[in-house]
Amino acid sequence: MSASHQPQNSGPFREGDRVQLTGPKARKNTITLESGKVFHTHSGMIDHDQIIGLPDGSVVANTVGVEHLALRPLLVDFVMSMPRGAAIIYPKDAAEIIGQADIFPGATVVEAGVGSGALSLWLLRAIGPSGTLQSFERRDEFADVARGNVKTFFGYDPENWSVTVGDLQETLPITAPAESVDRVVLDMLAPWECLDAAWTALKPGGVILCYVATVTQLSRVAEAIRATGGFTNPQSNETMMRGWHVEGLAVRPDHRMIGHTGFLITARKLAPGTILPELKRRASKSDFSDEDVELWTPGALGERSTSAKVLRKRVRLAEAGAQASLARDLGSGPADDDTEQAEDAPTTAADGRQGDADEPHTSVH
Repeated sequence: MSASHQPQNSGPFREGDRVQLTGPKARKNTITLESGKVFHTHSGMIDHDQIIGLPDGSVVANTVGVEHLALRPLLVDFVMSMPRGAAIIYPKDAAEIIGQADIFPGATVVEAGVGSGALSLWLLRAIGPSGTLQSFERRDEFADVARGNVKTFFGYDPENWSVTVGDLQETLPITAPAESVDRVVLDMLAPWECLDAAWTALKPGGVILCYVATVTQLSRVAEAIRATGGFTNPQSNETMMRGWHVEGLAVRPDHRMIGHTGFLITARKLAPGTILPELKRRASKSDFSDEDVELWTPGALGERSTSAKVLRKRVRLAEAGAQASLARDLGSGPADDDTEQAEDAPTTAADGRQGDADEPHTSVH
């Protein structure tokens, strides 16, 4: 696509621009304007030439008179409708990533993995033409989808963006010299595996941000960040977005919302050799000692081991009971059930009382 046909963000529609057409039922279709082409719907057609030259935000009617609103799609519109190789980072999370990681124009940013390229688009917008984005992806097919989406949106391949296929731990030290990166954004299953490589590449004071989906991932990466000793204490959060229905006096929350999508956890790199000061704060439930751990051991929960002395006594009682039973069998012959139960009952009760005297009584509910 030549420079004259690259999409633009404002002004009259021209050939090569993307246009989002919204019909009367709020159904949206995005097309790329080409002279002489026609957009077909189930209820009529719209000539591309009919749209070229109109100002952004115009209304056009198809061949049967159905009106459509013509607008340039925003980045959020493009991201939510573009082809996907992997699940995308939602715009609500992308906005938080840019804010919390402090992505600025001219920054050098490392992103892994690239997925379908949704976050890459937001990051490229944020760093501007003077910044550099290095994206890493393990799967070739995902990298190809991301490259196609980015080229479709910008109309060209950004010169300040590279996609490297491979493991971040192995490829980052080759592509990024030590202390040359301003920000690292990790969107992967096991970001704790890449903390050492990220620390080496980051400049002192640089930000690392991890996007994880589950609580167990969040806990593990937080403890891994602390264990390195090279970052500040991590901060974590999630973002949930709820729309509202507002028409006249009918004002209420939407019935559906974008709830949990993922957790964001951020930290900053300490200067080499720096030891993070210990935080002075009140004790909380997250603090624990050896005594606290003991409270969760089997002994503290009532599951006690039997001493050798008690075991020897129980063996003697069992042997005495066996001998008494044998004597009865050899002497008077078989006894009926009622007699046997009556003779055995006192012995059983005595055994129980002796056991109680030797060890504390425990009750498990």
